Amino acid sequence: MQTSQKSRSSGAVIHRLYHEPEPIEPFRLTGPHFQVLNNNAYPDTRPQESVVASLQTPNEQFFTLESSPVIEYPVCNSNSPYSRSPLSPQGSAQSCLSNLHYSSPEKTYGSPISSGIEEAIREVEMELLGPGSDFEDGSITSPLDNKNKYYKILQLGNANLDVKQTLIDIAHAIDDGAKEDADALIEALQSKVSVTGDPIQRLGTYMLEGLRARQLSSGSLIYKKLRCYEPKPEELTSYMSILYEICPYYKFAYTSANAVIKEAMQDETQVHVIDFLIAQGSQWVQLIEDLAKRPGGPPRLRVTGVDDGDSSYARGGGLQLVGQKLAMVAEAYGVPFEFHAAAISGSDVHWGNLRVRPGEALAVNFPYMLHHMPDESVSTTNHRDRLIRLVKHLTPKVVTLLEQESNTNTSSFSKRFEEALDYYTAMFESIDAKLPRNVVMLRDDKQRISAEENCVARDMVNIVACEDTDRVERHEPLDKWKFRLQAAGFMARPLSYSAVTAVEEVLREYSNCYRLREKDGALVLAWKNKAMVTCSAWRYTRFYVSWFFTSPSERPLGDERLKAQARRWCKFMLHHGIGTH
Repeated sequence: MQTSQKSRSSGAVIHRLYHEPEPIEPFRLTGPHFQVLNNNAYPDTRPQESVVASLQTPNEQFFTLESSPVIEYPVCNSNSPYSRSPLSPQGSAQSCLSNLHYSSPEKTYGSPISSGIEEAIREVEMELLGPGSDFEDGSITSPLDNKNKYYKILQLGNANLDVKQTLIDIAHAIDDGAKEDADALIEALQSKVSVTGDPIQRLGTYMLEGLRARQLSSGSLIYKKLRCYEPKPEELTSYMSILYEICPYYKFAYTSANAVIKEAMQDETQVHVIDFLIAQGSQWVQLIEDLAKRPGGPPRLRVTGVDDGDSSYARGGGLQLVGQKLAMVAEAYGVPFEFHAAAISGSDVHWGNLRVRPGEALAVNFPYMLHHMPDESVSTTNHRDRLIRLVKHLTPKVVTLLEQESNTNTSSFSKRFEEALDYYTAMFESIDAKLPRNVVMLRDDKQRISAEENCVARDMVNIVACEDTDRVERHEPLDKWKFRLQAAGFMARPLSYSAVTAVEEVLREYSNCYRLREKDGALVLAWKNKAMVTCSAWRYTRFYVSWFFTSPSERPLGDERLKAQARRWCKFMLHHGIGTH
């Protein structure tokens, strides 16, 4: 993927594979080789025991993902001595466990470490780090300590393994370079996860595949193969609708953003909305209805939809379909309407693509898409900040930013994994909660499994298995977005009471474990105590300081005292909200 990579369609939550020069065999995350637990009870009732059905013999290959048994895919940078598919490691959990006791000069898993060696290692550590070191508590361990730790975990036996903690142990083993320990833990945990199990079992299924892919250095290949398999457009639309209904994260985003835009444009006669990820365009149906009810008549509305084509498969066509649908709605409600299609990736958008006209009141919407833009940690081009600066130059009246409250961008692998694990644990728990209108959806419901696989699992595999430009799921928390926007010259616009009440009305249909709270003027939707998604509003701050409006040749660049004074004055006005509009 090049630096100007295409953004993935979060509005549809589906990532499609770019055209590859050679075909790749498609496969699915779910298939007949997955373990199926007897967990078909309604989510609120936990089964007392799980029955694992397995028809495998000890010599069978263990497949967790469907793939061709004939075609062997290349494994990138793999040190594995086995000839096997990168998705289907040979052997069972029992064989992996038995290998731990294989005796060789390089392997000491089953051998006790003498206390003399341990003491010598401790003395060397103290000599190197000193008695005042922060690591006296054992936070730095030797490779031998790590081998002991993972060996003890495996000695617990498969039945006693805690799924979440073992997933974390695998991630730390990978970070420690303990490849064989990580492989053994992966195989041991396989029988404890299932696509039809409780939330942590379902989550564990997909996390385990991501960890296995990372171990085989084939994460990008797996992600591309996942994107090769696509259900039919009508099926994909159905899966997205299921996810839209069973958890309120998208309803929260669309409702809160619309409330902000409606309030900001209440006195405007010409409104232009730029949606940087328009997907199906469903968000704007409600806004059109609300504008039609405005006292004095509706404004003239123009919508620019940015979309790089990722959503076209689910739509069954290009952006013209979105424009036609919205035009029909606007005509029915008597709202003057115009649609502009910008079929281009967010990282390739420039001023001319957006066709902003003089006299328009501009609103810009970023719905779960900015985290797909590569930042300074990926490329010197830094499309994430470039796009924010581009929007600043459009001088919008309001900008709405909708993002997951997670930090999976620049942290180390094990920290990133734990962050993703906590986040998606809460998401899978919320999916199991009380559904709107008391709808019952069993855990073995095929539609539900497909919705989780196609709309959630691929993002998880990308976070865990991919790196560099291939890792496109790079979430940042609200504090980091706040820093980026303020650095570009934006000021937070606190969400009003009307936005809060509109969201509260949406949440009435869902579990009372969803909580709504305010943070620095933004709205945060949480599952219990875990923040999940945020909606924040921003306005461009224009300072009336001559320093910024004179040409570079007229600025007294040699006068450092004057430049420092101008900077202090700007900070003062930004802090007190003076001279902004």
